[in-house]
Amino acid sequence: MSFKAAKQWLLNEGRRRGLELEVLGSSQRQLEIDAVDGKAADFNLSTRGGVGVRVVVGGKVGYASTEDLAPEALAWTLDEAVENAELQPAGRAALPAGGALGRHDLLDEGLSAELAAKAGAAVELHRGLAQDERVQSIQYARYSEGQIDVELGSTTGVDGSYRAGTAAVIAGLVMREGESVKQGFEYDAKGDFHQLEPGRTALRALDQIGRQLGARPLITGRRRAIFEPQVVGSLLQLLSYALSGKTLAEGKSALAGKLGERIAAENVTLVDDATRHGGLASRPFDAEGTPSQRLVVIENGTFRSFLHNTDTAARTGQSTTGHAKRDYRSTLGVAPTNLILEPGSGISPGDGVLVTDLMGVHAGANPITGDVSVQAMGLETANGETFPVDDFAVSFNLFELLLRVEEVGAEVLERPAAGGGSVVVPSIAVADVSFAGK
Repeated sequence: MSFKAAKQWLLNEGRRRGLELEVLGSSQRQLEIDAVDGKAADFNLSTRGGVGVRVVVGGKVGYASTEDLAPEALAWTLDEAVENAELQPAGRAALPAGGALGRHDLLDEGLSAELAAKAGAAVELHRGLAQDERVQSIQYARYSEGQIDVELGSTTGVDGSYRAGTAAVIAGLVMREGESVKQGFEYDAKGDFHQLEPGRTALRALDQIGRQLGARPLITGRRRAIFEPQVVGSLLQLLSYALSGKTLAEGKSALAGKLGERIAAENVTLVDDATRHGGLASRPFDAEGTPSQRLVVIENGTFRSFLHNTDTAARTGQSTTGHAKRDYRSTLGVAPTNLILEPGSGISPGDGVLVTDLMGVHAGANPITGDVSVQAMGLETANGETFPVDDFAVSFNLFELLLRVEEVGAEVLERPAAGGGSVVVPSIAVADVSFAGK
């Protein structure tokens, strides 16, 4: 049985039983090709999919899922969800009403290249990395692609589907110069295979990792900091915890009660845009069937909106923003899609530390208070001379840092975000940041 047929079977059965039912079916296909010694060596193709149901029984919610689409398995899954709902404490949950959402293909021909061409991308990446004599070892030179097909329907009228996917090249390597050894990786992802440039990604990997060779310890002190885009992306992922309607509903958001207030510098505008053309996490609707939109989260420093699904919106007296997240195996959550920090007029040169990497940010940061103290790497500019530095920690409070952003870069970098979604970010400059080193 297809996912579409399974969805319809469950909805028909749910209506027959008088249930309030939502059905989410999804299938994921993942392809990975590794190059070794300049040749395509390892091919790995995997697929996974199933159907998840969410039922509301007397205001109580229950979930269940199955990867077997036979009628007997679907009936068992529905029974299991009802039983799980009945075990929950009393509530006032309800499924959102909706309508026809259409059939959307966000991928089109984006992954239609021949397998040989995809293997060639991994080989080109490997050869580009191997050209630098400072490369001690290439841990991986990989082509990766993922495709997802989603079917969504409910007894309250929601009905739609979409297909999306991305292609990526990923490099991991170790570089040596004298006694200095550095390890790192570089990643480029696009919504279309033909937009990838493996040779350019290899050069960027060599530059990003190679520039740290010969690093000296940073002297403890306070300096101007410039956070590179990939570092800003990590900070936005930390900020998304406070932006989540689920965090707000649980009383854990540091931004509670601050809608309409200034929470960042005037040059900071943050948008979440699930409709972004070519965005790595774009989608036509969320996991509840709410149509996607461009949402302004922070506008010129003023806090405009949390991210909500219908449940967190109801619990906090706000409106859904179309940020429901769920796959067929999970319960309902909230997550950003394409989180975009709007670019600025650029960053002026000067003395300070260019922070190029934060290590263990999620272990060394408190998402509730915003306190961050983590190991970092970077480049220091002092008296007109720039040199690599490491073996230091950078410390700040994220919410205070946002208020002190002096400049925002003019160029942006798009990166996949940990746990899904993407970030589209420039660099930012902040004065008087604490660095602890030698």
